[in-house]
Amino acid sequence: MDPQGKNVHLGEVGEIVGRVPTATAGYFKNEERTREVFRNGWVHTGDLGRFDEEGFLYVSGRLKDMIISGGQNVFSLEVENTLLSYPAVADCAVIGLPDDLWGELVTAVVVRTPGSEVSEGEIIKYCKERMAGFKAPKKVVWWEGPLPRTPTGKITKFVLVEKFSKR
Repeated sequence: MDPQGKNVHLGEVGEIVGRVPTATAGYFKNEERTREVFRNGWVHTGDLGRFDEEGFLYVSGRLKDMIISGGQNVFSLEVENTLLSYPAVADCAVIGLPDDLWGELVTAVVVRTPGSEVSEGEIIKYCKERMAGFKAPKKVVWWEGPLPRTPTGKITKFVLVEKFSKR
């Protein structure tokens, strides 16, 4: 669904929602979270996805990880997958940092592959050759060591946003 609760067209990205008769009615003693997730009979997962012509669902990322840059939606997972295909990139996270011109600046936090040499310009050029220019990072931040993760292995992007928004 789109943010207004309408179904998106085939191939378009929208929030993955669902409903089943056996679903819970809400969060225990958390009315705010219940109102956020359970709306109009649907469970809003916070995940983004699209259906193809054969009915297969492709997950595009998380709604909270979507970056709005220059009025365009940028899905961090798409940019991360492109970055991870570059041999000099061992790991990465794509975040949106506050920006007066763009609203959010598409920013790649990159861990280099040991022994590799790569510049910010090379990373940006590589992405622009493989995706729409507005999706490519406008800034690259180098990260030494492993990226911060939760116990389940998900990158804690909010930590990165907090760290680099202060610069």
